[in-house]
Amino acid sequence: LVFRSPTFDGGYAVACGLEPALGFLEKLRFDAEDIDYLASLRASDGAALFDDDFLDYLRGFRFDCDVKAVPEGTVVFAQEPLLRVTGPIASCMLVESPLLNIINFQTLAATKGARMAQAAGDEVVLEFGLRRAQGIDGALSAARATYIGGCGATSNVLAGRLLGIPTKGTHSHAWVMSFETEMEAFEAYAKAMPANSILLVDTYDSLEGVRKAVEVGKMLREMGRKLGGIRLDSGDLAYLSIESRKILDAAGFEEAKIVASGELDERLIASLHSQGAKIDIWGVGTKLTTCWEQPALGGIYKLTALEGEGGTWRHKIKLSEQAAKTTTPGIHQVRRYSRPDGAIADAIWDELIGIEEETRIVDPLDATRRKRIPAGTQHEDLLVPVMEKGNIVYEFPPIEEIQERTRSQLASFHPGVKRFDNPHQYPVGLEHRLHDLRTRFIVQLRGDG
Repeated sequence: LVFRSPTFDGGYAVACGLEPALGFLEKLRFDAEDIDYLASLRASDGAALFDDDFLDYLRGFRFDCDVKAVPEGTVVFAQEPLLRVTGPIASCMLVESPLLNIINFQTLAATKGARMAQAAGDEVVLEFGLRRAQGIDGALSAARATYIGGCGATSNVLAGRLLGIPTKGTHSHAWVMSFETEMEAFEAYAKAMPANSILLVDTYDSLEGVRKAVEVGKMLREMGRKLGGIRLDSGDLAYLSIESRKILDAAGFEEAKIVASGELDERLIASLHSQGAKIDIWGVGTKLTTCWEQPALGGIYKLTALEGEGGTWRHKIKLSEQAAKTTTPGIHQVRRYSRPDGAIADAIWDELIGIEEETRIVDPLDATRRKRIPAGTQHEDLLVPVMEKGNIVYEFPPIEEIQERTRSQLASFHPGVKRFDNPHQYPVGLEHRLHDLRTRFIVQLRGDG
């Protein structure tokens, strides 16, 4: 399972979705109702679409393959396998769509979360996208993946309960509008939620709302509580946050946080930083949870090797007039090379061929781009065993540890790889003998050699 091109025109992606994917594989069954439905399907001539032998096979089906995968939170790149399934071909092929469904979206959303967290720097990003997500499952998957990417919490309470993600939120405009005055609304909310007193101030006039929040903050002090802060949801966020900070500080509420929301994305967050905005927390919804600019990762799941009689493996390749759609044959592994100051290159190699101590890698889309990796360079292989004969053999880390893996992985790459615009292309290539094998296959199958 690989994806062909960079995400969000950026320089990297964050692998995600492995735990739910393996949970699906381990429990995959066809019950009596499933079999009855499949038996009811008819071909165009009216005959049964599936014969009884196949339906009997499905009745006893258990996923029985070995799986190697890149751990969640790993920084990955286009053309690299995220997951490798080895086993009976029917089992391998039956799981294509669910694997792509789970891993494609969660990898995309984790990457978007990482980009938001990168733009925010030391400030917290809250995932606020439930109401704009593609259904309940989309919202839960996005909450999980964006937290792994680097978001600090979610407003989705169900995601908090099911996935152990911290939950944060504020009140709505409807709360304010349901009272006769904004001040009454703020006072009522502060009394109801004194430990979560972040007040949404832009229902009518933002700066006037901040002044009212200050008065409520004084009331909270008398109660032995603190004003948590204010939220700005519209308008010129740079100007309004700066002026709000002045009002809060002048009244002695230096610790009160300013939360910003409203159609934010990583580029707007970066722009607001450059304008000197005084924002402590970013509530990001639609453009985070829906992966706004790129609705699909474009991951693919292709047959790359087939075991014949006598246990001999045969390489398999799919050709295309588009270079990016021509697959790479072999049983793949990814080796990441690094120096003490960080990662320097990734080599995709074929376990049927092996890998040389000193190797050269070749860009699969441009054979003129090559890199030599000296012998003795520190390295690790990214695909690790996660299932054997359909049984999970991988110990899933807590979600907080996966998030920390994302953070530490990103820190190991040159800043140029993480630029939002025109990022540096991190070297990822085929080990030179695998590249040569692939080239020979293409020439032979096209009848030119």
